[in-house]
Amino acid sequence: MYKIAFILVFISQLAIAQSKDSSIFSQPIRMDDYVVKAVRKGFDVQGFIRRVRNDTTFYKAFRSLHIVSYTALNDIKVYDKKGKVQASLYSKTKQKVANGCRTMDVLEEKTTGDFYNRKHQYNYYTAELYAFLFFTEGKKCGEDDVVVGALKKAGNSKNESNSYKLKQLMFNPGGKVKGIPLMGDKSNIFDPDVAKMYDFKLLSDEYEGEDCYVFKAIPKKEHIKDVVYNDFTTWFRKSDYSIVARDYSLSYKTLVYDFDVRMKVRMTHTHGKMLPNRIEYDGNWHVFTKGRERVKFATSLSY
Repeated sequence: MYKIAFILVFISQLAIAQSKDSSIFSQPIRMDDYVVKAVRKGFDVQGFIRRVRNDTTFYKAFRSLHIVSYTALNDIKVYDKKGKVQASLYSKTKQKVANGCRTMDVLEEKTTGDFYNRKHQYNYYTAELYAFLFFTEGKKCGEDDVVVGALKKAGNSKNESNSYKLKQLMFNPGGKVKGIPLMGDKSNIFDPDVAKMYDFKLLSDEYEGEDCYVFKAIPKKEHIKDVVYNDFTTWFRKSDYSIVARDYSLSYKTLVYDFDVRMKVRMTHTHGKMLPNRIEYDGNWHVFTKGRERVKFATSLSY
């Protein structure tokens, strides 16, 4: 067991500097003995927090899916209000990359219920967005995994717009999510007014043989209904600070929409790249103009 100690990330000089430098993170962080000793030896906590805020390795890993060959097992289940499966899809797909282009073959597919309509279109928006993110229709060429600066909106279609919003929540936690009304800065866990509603932890742990720093943000009990992220946990490989695993739990409710979503993403290092190899999603959401969707999916990728 780790002996837990409370350490303030800032001293009086940093608190003064914060008024001039918004990059200074001034909230207390709970650390285990290993991290405490590392701090005493010169580990830069402020620098680490900046890495968390500005990380692009996670987003790059997903962009890299567009330039590598892989086989995926896709398991999507839609539930009714009683918790029974009302529609599902299980498929095995294989993406092939050659000469700068990618194509995808469906090796196996089984569906139940009303997963598709008569025109073989998706009856559920979550399934439609999943397909937009993970399935390839036809041939796609000229893509890369270069990540520079902020996330860029790819286009103006419905799927592209909603994909962009989802990417912001997945790849830019701690930043303001553009395009989702009534949320404001509540998703920005590093904003001073939002950060004070969270407890933060920085621990040392091992994940599948990799020595990691684990960064956690958990809302304080009195603020559970005021924040977007109910749990945000990320494992950073110590050797290069690449993200090897991340867990999310998000929820928010307004008069026009509500959502309660949990996601787990696990990564693997192969072909000289960090790539996702397991994605789990459990979501319950409703928009005023659409029916409620309760969907779980699991995606396993092999390279």
